[in-house]
Amino acid sequence: MDTLEEIEEKPSSGFQEKQETRDEMLSRHRKEIAQLQNKEIELKKAAAKGSKAEQKAKKKQVEEQISELSTKLKEKHAEELASLGYSTSNVNEKSNLDNLVKAIAGVSVTNEPENARISKSAKRRGKRAQQEAEREQRIQEEQSNLVSDRMIENEKLKEKLEPLGLTVNEIKPDGHCLYRAIEDQLALLSGGASPYTYQDLRKMVAAYMREHASELLPFFLSENIIGGDSGNSLTDVFESYCKEVESTSAWGGQLELGALTHCLKKSIKIFSGSFPDVEMGKEYKSDGGSGSSDGSILLSYHKHAFGLGEHYNSVVPN
Repeated sequence: MDTLEEIEEKPSSGFQEKQETRDEMLSRHRKEIAQLQNKEIELKKAAAKGSKAEQKAKKKQVEEQISELSTKLKEKHAEELASLGYSTSNVNEKSNLDNLVKAIAGVSVTNEPENARISKSAKRRGKRAQQEAEREQRIQEEQSNLVSDRMIENEKLKEKLEPLGLTVNEIKPDGHCLYRAIEDQLALLSGGASPYTYQDLRKMVAAYMREHASELLPFFLSENIIGGDSGNSLTDVFESYCKEVESTSAWGGQLELGALTHCLKKSIKIFSGSFPDVEMGKEYKSDGGSGSSDGSILLSYHKHAFGLGEHYNSVVPN
């Protein structure tokens, strides 16, 4: 992965030996933004060492560095987009979007006579270009909002965990994150390898749900919309859901969390930077102690983690 310095020093497309296409440029822009985000995470992890005073100073330094590099990267991207006839300035947003549309369609951005005839094929290209430009603009806006929401969520979560001497252990975002996070917690509690793999946990949950179908169906119905004309009975739909839990990478939610507490006979506490913390299976908590010391499983819930949907991580001692 490129370093921040390499991201900053890359020449704009206007000076590259080979002119980039629009798609190549936008693809590279997204890659450079992702690289900067990844570097930010690495720097923040590195700064979370030493005394509290040292961590505070390092954190401020990282934030200033990221802010400066982010500004420079945006300016660089604006210059490169300008080479296609698009300006990112907010002075005249409609005019900017029109310019990008023309650049995408391969139409000159210079002023044209009002009575100039436009062929049907040019109109079609213009319409497709308009749709593509609007889509790219939405993507960039969503990415900007996502980064902001993710940073706010992580900061609030950190404020909750630090006083408790806890931190987040990142779990692979592959659809199995809930079960992988539980597996990580079981390994921590046992002081070695987990007694169950994430696949074992999926099978346990599916078996529990089948065995307690009559109790769980009301909760299942509240979370799932069942089409009245599907031709399948409610029992068949629930069985299909259990099969997905058992053998696919279907994301796990509250229904599966409730099943896991009973399967493992353990309390599960979920910390969040976006919602109030939740604790399930309190009846299984050991007397005395707090957090993992009372035998509880500790997870973190992230609504804005990767832009790919909700995510769970494991929460461990700092």
